[in-house]
Amino acid sequence: MTEPQIIETAIPDPTPARFDTLPLDAKLLRAVADSGYALMTPIQAKAIPIVLDGRDVMGAAQTGTGKTAAFSIPLLQRMLKHENASASPARHPVRALVLAPTRELADQVANNIKAYAKHTNLRVTCVFGGIDMKPQTLVLKGGVEVLIATPGRLLDHIEAKNCVLNQVEYVVLDEADRMLDIGFLPDLQRILSYLPKTRQTLLFSATFSPEIKRLSQSYLQEPVLVEVARPNATATNVEQLFYSVTDDDKRAVVRQVLKQREIGQAIVFVNSKLGAARLARSFERDGLRTAALHGDKSQDERLKSLEAFKRGEVDLLVATDVAARGLDIADLPAVFNFDVPFNAEDYVHRIGRTGRAGASGVAVTLVTRSDARLVGDIEKLLKRTLDLQAFELQDERGPRSDRQGERGERAERPARPRREFEPQAEAAASVAAPRPAYRPPAPARDAFFDKPYEASSRDEPPAWDKGTPAMPRALSSNIKPKKRVAALFGAKAPAESIES
Repeated sequence: MTEPQIIETAIPDPTPARFDTLPLDAKLLRAVADSGYALMTPIQAKAIPIVLDGRDVMGAAQTGTGKTAAFSIPLLQRMLKHENASASPARHPVRALVLAPTRELADQVANNIKAYAKHTNLRVTCVFGGIDMKPQTLVLKGGVEVLIATPGRLLDHIEAKNCVLNQVEYVVLDEADRMLDIGFLPDLQRILSYLPKTRQTLLFSATFSPEIKRLSQSYLQEPVLVEVARPNATATNVEQLFYSVTDDDKRAVVRQVLKQREIGQAIVFVNSKLGAARLARSFERDGLRTAALHGDKSQDERLKSLEAFKRGEVDLLVATDVAARGLDIADLPAVFNFDVPFNAEDYVHRIGRTGRAGASGVAVTLVTRSDARLVGDIEKLLKRTLDLQAFELQDERGPRSDRQGERGERAERPARPRREFEPQAEAAASVAAPRPAYRPPAPARDAFFDKPYEASSRDEPPAWDKGTPAMPRALSSNIKPKKRVAALFGAKAPAESIES
């Protein structure tokens, strides 16, 4: 089997073109205008005409350049031929499937597509894990044309027979490099086995490694590779700073940069879920309004944290790489890499959360001695040498050097005079007094136990038969009196015993 040919577009970057110059339906143009879009970005100007022609596309562009609109608007245009107002679920089968690696990205893509399709009769829904399946099942059985999903939850619905994908005509892999990663590949292959062989497939991402390009050729037919920037390039409007620090100073460096640059909001990326939770609590104790976003939180908590951050109710969003892909947060001024990412490509996605839609931003990466290999991987990806700077940490008491001087002054203070002992007392103390011989303590004695044994009279009744005039039986009423039955042993019982 010959490898499909990848055709690179030789179209130069055009001057910004308007959406109304595209052959789009008036309903879509109205929705685009409502969203505030007038001019197309380079990736939109190149990809939309190719998608409208029905070709498979591999789109590579920097984050924040409008890739979602680049594939969703032309697909909605192609699906308008199936538009109908029928209430029957059979008239609304799934025709477009959009797969996203994270729940937050799936929800964001769904919100964008719903905004573009709001003036049409096309139904759009989103399914992802972490929440109850019943509401999603009701919507799916009611019929939808555009389905946005994460792979795991989509497989759950397929196995439960809640959705049928045999009429899918368009498939989109958003953030394709992560979708084709080893963790998602088995689920992706299972999902694609349920789809028709004849379909239009689109792959969009900010990074495409050579391995991903070779792997994607299994799913695309004669794809067109659309690149509007050098592969794996970072945005030019993002200031990238690399500071050499120690692990103990990282939190203080973040606070100082926020204060010096007067940054109101920022995302702080860490490599572990436990580290995100602990760091969020630490910043909260420092007086910063902080929220954590990681995989151990429920989906409802994750969405609430993200919405609170977008509304400006949170100063710092401490997150793992679940927030590094595709999240669109308007006017985010800064991003901190509290931990250098293990995967160099994740660095491109992390800093892409700032400087979106042409705005400027700053990305600060805190580097320790143990991060040398990871920084080297980033340099290989970006194909340039990074400028690692030393950071002079200050706090409300002044520079660190001043504080060290203060510690030095304290160290030079005269020590307290040692206590002087009298020679006679010192000599006497040096002579140890002899210890007395050990004598065990005398045992305690009780006169009652020293008495000789005295036998009691046979005629005296036992203690449990004794009583008083006021209380005939001094013991419990459950204890019955003991009767003398001497006849059992061949003796004659007394007359009083027989009478009793």
